[in-house]
Amino acid sequence: MDVVIIGGGLGGLCAALDLRQRGHAVTLLERRQYPFHRVCGEYISNEVLPYLHRLGLDVAALAPARITRFQVSSPAGRLLTSPLDLGGFGISRYQLDAFLCAAAEAAGVLVRQQTNATDVAFDPATDLHTVALAGGGQLQARAVLGTYGKRSSLDRQLQRPFFTQRSPYLGVKYHVRYPAMPRNLIALHNFADGYAGISAVEDDRYCFCYLTTRRNLKAHGTIPRLEAQVLARNPRLHHLLEHAEVLYPQPEVINEISFAPKTCVENHVLLCGDAAGLITPLCGNGMAMAIHGAQLAATHLDAFLRGRISRPALEAAYHHDWHHHFGARLRVGRAVQQLFGQPLLSEVAIAGLRLWPAGLRALMRRTHGQAF
Repeated sequence: MDVVIIGGGLGGLCAALDLRQRGHAVTLLERRQYPFHRVCGEYISNEVLPYLHRLGLDVAALAPARITRFQVSSPAGRLLTSPLDLGGFGISRYQLDAFLCAAAEAAGVLVRQQTNATDVAFDPATDLHTVALAGGGQLQARAVLGTYGKRSSLDRQLQRPFFTQRSPYLGVKYHVRYPAMPRNLIALHNFADGYAGISAVEDDRYCFCYLTTRRNLKAHGTIPRLEAQVLARNPRLHHLLEHAEVLYPQPEVINEISFAPKTCVENHVLLCGDAAGLITPLCGNGMAMAIHGAQLAATHLDAFLRGRISRPALEAAYHHDWHHHFGARLRVGRAVQQLFGQPLLSEVAIAGLRLWPAGLRALMRRTHGQAF
């Protein structure tokens, strides 16, 4: 086997398809069964479209929402609106991941669903990785790409520092119907100790997703009480919570969301997407970064597998390119996050940006990339 990819999100599926189209034998491991929902804002910058087209992927077939405008509100409901330079599209992970999986399988990728990797070991004597699977069995590969998301038991096995540091953040996601909102708009609404995003996806649905703290939830006991007593203090969110039709019987929830710096190479495993670094959701560009990271990883892995570069050169080149493209975005995202989720700072920041629209556009450019 040339490559084992651990995790079937956007980064893993795009890298698998890219590497297979370059002629490499690829196995992708996904612990769940497609299709399924993920906690995700479900907005993708149009910067990814040229790459998706090169892979032969026509996401227009999924009828995504076209997003052209951005709006942010302070906890008191004060609004700031701006056009999106590149624009983007909204599509559910339920649809998109299954679509990418089908394309990867059609190209010859071996996708093993409901399969969990429990350990990755590298043997310098053979220059091979061994991936242990839950329930027994193992795979050997010349390279391993980790695209398993925000947090995994593999992070403990790889002894990654962030894994031992408790994170205060949790994410909650629904799909809703909310005709009061234009379908070309992505909106970010602040509240005490958090912020919520809403944007259209396919089939007249909207993705409503918010980030807050465990402390906020603990203080109010349940998610419905948290929403009624904290989120609803923002009049924009109050209207949404009163009038949106919730389409999930229960929300999707994820804990321990860490924005701490991570590495993109661990024990000779290349890491991509949220496994390599998580941009704050208010920047709205994590999905595009995962897809761009897949392109970078596939390009460097192809050179390694063809014998053009050594393993040390592979790791150094990928580390350099990953940080060149994403390092500044993550730093800006962490800095901007400090301005939001706190009522006083949020009000001041939005009041200032209303007077300085060029500043808002500059911040947006710093957290997004160019078409690739």
